[in-house]
Amino acid sequence: MHTQLAKAQRFRDLHTRSETFLMPNAWDPGSARMLASSGFSAIATTSAGIAFSLGLPDYEGAVSQAEMVDCIHRIARSVELPVSADLEAGYGTEPAHVAKTIELAVAAGAVGGNIEDFTGDASAPLYDLTLATERIRAARAAADASGIPFTLTARTDCYLTKMEKPFSEAVRRANRYREAGADCLFVPGASDPSTIAELVKEIDGPLTVVMGLRGLALSVSQLQDMGVRRVTIGGSLARATYGLIRKASQEMALHGTFEYSSQQIPDAELCAFFSGYADDR
Repeated sequence: MHTQLAKAQRFRDLHTRSETFLMPNAWDPGSARMLASSGFSAIATTSAGIAFSLGLPDYEGAVSQAEMVDCIHRIARSVELPVSADLEAGYGTEPAHVAKTIELAVAAGAVGGNIEDFTGDASAPLYDLTLATERIRAARAAADASGIPFTLTARTDCYLTKMEKPFSEAVRRANRYREAGADCLFVPGASDPSTIAELVKEIDGPLTVVMGLRGLALSVSQLQDMGVRRVTIGGSLARATYGLIRKASQEMALHGTFEYSSQQIPDAELCAFFSGYADDR
């Protein structure tokens, strides 16, 4: 039985082992099922990929909370793997808003999720630390009230917002979020091995990093040697997919040729692959 409770415990256990695990990101049931077929222990959703699939940009508010939760639900029910949800900044400033988002994510079938401290306001890109900590504490309380061992990830965007001293602030925030109840800490944008290794050393909890960004070519085994616990790819696979679409469209429009088709999976092969899920709708 792949119940939500069992999935949640499996996902929680992945964070207590010494091995690093890779958790790729899906944006619809098709991408989720294809990723699941490759033997990963868990997958995540990508808010960027979901936004792009809806023809929208990647920032909170472009996709409504209801639309995002619906996409998370369709992805979570499409696979037997644990699914962690990209919940952006919690769809509201106040801790109560974040708590409600966690409740909705659990109801959608997610067994984990991340809350970030990015405000979207260029003049104050990160939430005040006291408020940001209260938001994580509210998320923890909502997760605990759900009845499943929901894995809460707290993300801090110190590097992505190009703070003057991102390392020290990322460590300070991550440790405060850990004290507030986060199970895992996520610091996207840290790119060089020495910085990642120092983050692992200074942050009191399992660290997630994102790979697949341009210029970042560290392998899972290298990250494991640094002590990273979890690796995600964010929206990079979705962006690569749209890169193929753009390249193909330009080829057809400019040259009238169809070389892109050499990269396709044959129709019969895809139909055979997805036929095993036909009764799950």
